Amino acid sequence: MRLNLSLEEHRGRVYLALPRICNKQRTITIARRPHNAPPQRDTGPRVNDKIRNPEIRLIGADGENVGVVSPARAMDMADEAGLDLVEISPNANPPVCKIMDFGKFKYETQKREAEARKKQKIIEIKEVKFRPNTDTNDYDVKMRNVFKFLENGDKVKVTLRFRGREMAHQNLGRELLERVAEDTKDAGRVENFPKMEGRQMVMLIGPLPNK
Repeated sequence: MRLNLSLEEHRGRVYLALPRICNKQRTITIARRPHNAPPQRDTGPRVNDKIRNPEIRLIGADGENVGVVSPARAMDMADEAGLDLVEISPNANPPVCKIMDFGKFKYETQKREAEARKKQKIIEIKEVKFRPNTDTNDYDVKMRNVFKFLENGDKVKVTLRFRGREMAHQNLGRELLERVAEDTKDAGRVENFPKMEGRQMVMLIGPLPNK
C-alpha cells in the first residue's frame, strides 16, 4: 500500500501528517531551528582545519620560529608531532599559529583564569556614622572600625548627620571629618571631600594602593 504524506506548518514547527488509517490520524512533530535564532559561534582560538588563512606565521612545538607557511604545511607538521595547530595571534598579519597540545593549553588557560578570579577582591563601601558632638571614647571606637575596613581593602563612607539646630553649626561637622581624614592619612586617602547631602555631611575614604 502506498502512503501519501503531507507536511503542515504551525508556529515554527513542521508536522508530518500520516494518512488516515481506520479513521485515526497520527501526527509526528519535527523540531526545526527558528528563523530568528542567533547563529552558533565558536569560542576560543581557531584550531587545526578551522584555520583557513592563505598563509600563517608558524611557531614550532619547541618555540622555534618556522616562518611563513601555508596552513596545510603547518597541519602536516602538527600531525607528525602528534599535536594541534592553534592560532594564538589572529590579528597579526599574517596570523601567528603554534604547534601545541590544545587540550593542555585550554586546561592551563582555564586554570590561570580561575586563579585570577580567586585573587580578585570585590571592594565594598562600608559606612561609619558620626555625630557632631561625638565624644572621645565614641570617636576612638568608630575610628577602629574605619581602620579595620581600610586594612581589609574596603572604602569607608564617613557620614555625619545633623539634627535640628545642629544644621547651624556645620563647621563643627566639617572639622570632625577633617580630623578623621588627618588620622587616617597613613591608611587611606580621601576620594570625596566632605559635602552636604540633605541633612548629613559625607566623606569617602579609600584604602592606599598597597593596602
